[in-house]
Amino acid sequence: MNRKLFPLSAVILLCISAVLSCSNGLEERIDVVLSGETFRVEVARTTEQKRQGLMLRESIGPREGMIFVYDTDQHLAFWMKDTIIPLTLIFLSKDGEILQVEYLKPFSLKTVISARAARYGLELPEGVLEELGVGVGDRVNLPKDFP
Repeated sequence: MNRKLFPLSAVILLCISAVLSCSNGLEERIDVVLSGETFRVEVARTTEQKRQGLMLRESIGPREGMIFVYDTDQHLAFWMKDTIIPLTLIFLSKDGEILQVEYLKPFSLKTVISARAARYGLELPEGVLEELGVGVGDRVNLPKDFP
């Protein structure tokens, strides 16, 4: 390889790597409000987006997460296969009522199923509900035009 081209090639590879690492997030994001705090969450609508979830992510911000959207109320099931970060999973009704809260451990293959039919699953960083003093029966404010 030409010695003059080597630095340029290295820079190009670094740029490509940076772009690819940023693209593991979903393009659609919404703001949800929980106890007065706004969270910017990625929206998983398709089967593939739901299957991928937050797998292989090394971190998410303290006010970030992912919401899994379903067309009808149903018993939802989640697991943490290949998910590196600890999460709080909130099962929500269509109007944003918190129906159930589960604490998910990294890499766990245990399936967590909602006890009641739910419309959404919302994954947030571990500990956020305790920090905000929020629990079952409280509400997550979803955008008016959502889903």
